[in-house]
Parts: sequence; structure tokens; C-alpha cells
Amino acid sequence: MPTATPDALGTGRRKTSVARVRIRPGSGKITVNNREMTEFFPIPQYSNQVLAVLEHCEIKDSVDVVIRVHGGGLTGQAGACLQGIARALLKHDSDLDEKLREKNFLTRDSRMKERKKPGLRGARRGTQFSKR
Repeated sequence: MPTATPDALGTGRRKTSVARVRIRPGSGKITVNNREMTEFFPIPQYSNQVLAVLEHCEIKDSVDVVIRVHGGGLTGQAGACLQGIARALLKHDSDLDEKLREKNFLTRDSRMKERKKPGLRGARRGTQFSKR
């Protein structure tokens, strides 16, 4: 029978993005979809957002993070990675619960695109009214 790995798993979601995160003891290497994080998120704003959880918990250099993310755009994917890392860290070390909650890292951003309604051109926009 295979031995159990000491990996901690977490799932993060934002908009239409879903990130599956795996955390294991290591040296601080972060890969997203089998690529380096800085290669996957070339804009520093997104990579800093992903790193914010690890830096706040002061655990950045002691764990390796493997992320599989799909759906949405870069903003949603970065937010999903952030929540997924936070949830995985909570399973990895339950003492971090208070630290993660004080910065709302475990809170799901529930803002989603509103669905299109019948008879309208979009979610809320109707057709243009013509007086004549």
C-alpha cells in the first residue's frame, strides 16, 4: 500500500476560477500549472497577491506550493490561488487559523458575473426605447 504524503490540500475559488493547491514541507518553491509563479503571473500585482498569505504567516521559505488553476482570467486565478493557499495552510498547521482570519484570507469573494435574463440584451440592459 502506498504511504500517505504529508501534503495539505486546499481549494480556492474566485469569479469563475478554481485553484487546487498542494502544500508540502520544502524550500519555498511555488509552481502554477507546472510553471514558475513569476512566469505564470508576469504582473507583480498578481504574484504579490499569491505570496501575501505565505508572507503574513511567515512560512514562505519552509513550504513548497503546487497549484493547478483553471477558468477565468488572471485576476480571478490569483484570488483563487490566494484562498486555496490559505485553506491548505490551515490544514497544514491549524494554529494559523487566527492569523489567516484577521486578513480575511479564508473568506470567499462571492462577486460573480450576473446571468443574462430572457428578453434583455445582457444581465440588466434592455433594448433601446424608440418613441417614434
